[in-house]
Amino acid sequence: MPIYEFYCKDCHTVFNFFSPTVNTAKIPGCPRCKNPKLSRQISLFAVTGRAEENSMDDLPIDESKMEQAMAMMAREAEHINEEDPRQAAKLMRKLTDMTGMELGPTMEAALARMEKGEDPEKIEAEMGDLMGDEDPFILPGKKVGRHQNRKQPPIKDDALYDL
Repeated sequence: MPIYEFYCKDCHTVFNFFSPTVNTAKIPGCPRCKNPKLSRQISLFAVTGRAEENSMDDLPIDESKMEQAMAMMAREAEHINEEDPRQAAKLMRKLTDMTGMELGPTMEAALARMEKGEDPEKIEAEMGDLMGDEDPFILPGKKVGRHQNRKQPPIKDDALYDL
């Protein structure tokens, strides 16, 4: 019996919804503000015990959901117009939305330029050295350089609602 997490942009809150069956299609409304457009979240999981330092096993990302995200991206990448940087940028945004990862500041700036239609090769030529100096992705709870990620995390509503 799965529990699904949905994020309300208006409330900046993550809600838990219980379903007696697997239901990947239904999107509930917000229990607080009634926003009908919640977005499904990738649920994080807890790991107990001691993990090796720098192990990929200690990432705060559900491995099966990461596989689903990568499969979706592979399917969509087959249909991308390689001449349109906006399509590649849209695909990258989907990846970050599905996995909960965020982009580093330089990668975010490069992606914003691609979303405006700029040539990726030009962007890389101008920003390549900067991109090599930082991690392209920021995992939840990780620091960005010397500064903590400035986005406030969403509120977590611990109530369990019916899907």
